[in-house]
Amino acid sequence: MNAAVLLARYLSISLRGQLQYRTSFVLAGIAQFLNCLIELGGIWVLFDRFGNLSGWSFAEVALFYGTVNATYALAELLATGFDHFGTLYVKTGDFDRLLLRPRSTVLQLAGDELSLRRLGRLLPGLVVIVAAWIALDLPLEADRVALLALAMAGGMAFFFALLVLQATMCFWTTESLELMNILTYGGVETASYPLPIYHRFFRRFFTFVVPLACVGYFPVVAVLGVDDPLGTSRLFQVSAPLAGFAFLGVSIGIWQLGVRRYTSTGS
Repeated sequence: MNAAVLLARYLSISLRGQLQYRTSFVLAGIAQFLNCLIELGGIWVLFDRFGNLSGWSFAEVALFYGTVNATYALAELLATGFDHFGTLYVKTGDFDRLLLRPRSTVLQLAGDELSLRRLGRLLPGLVVIVAAWIALDLPLEADRVALLALAMAGGMAFFFALLVLQATMCFWTTESLELMNILTYGGVETASYPLPIYHRFFRRFFTFVVPLACVGYFPVVAVLGVDDPLGTSRLFQVSAPLAGFAFLGVSIGIWQLGVRRYTSTGS
């Protein structure tokens, strides 16, 4: 509870600082919002031309799209410190200050900055979820809503874990590797479409190695109430989001190994 209060104070300070530059915040948010609209427009053009995607309708794919984009935006809100870790902390040696404080480095970096411009991705994602829900005429049942919330929480943990791993690499490489963008931004793009359209290798990779499908595809299939073309059971689909939390636990363990490797700048 004490850690939660401290995190809230960190985020409150960040929020007040960013609101000192309201025009910058608004313009950055609008840019993110328009980017999401352009992406969704590209998906609509695809369906307008071909009608469906391996049997999946535009509204169904829109639910995948809205869920993963809202989820990633939530993760980015809290993981900005990890996203900029190499430049702001390792190169400058400022990570030393965090190590001297009697608090978890993960907690301190999570509270480094509440990046409000990410709301430009979060809001359209939530709007698309609501619009797709209405278009599909899904019943507003407590279990469906709870499962979607669990999927988003698991997805938030999953993407947060990816950004932690990206920051961990900086202990060996100094700078953040663009290679991780394949799994972050590329992961968002991948999860915007149903898993069965991909090759079997990618389906297995994003299920058992990097569990992106466990926080995106499988629970959304359960929310839709349709049979999975891959043949998974409803029990597996409902419990799949827990893989996101397990992945976060593994990433924090790897982070701790990286912290032991840190040797400061020597200056």
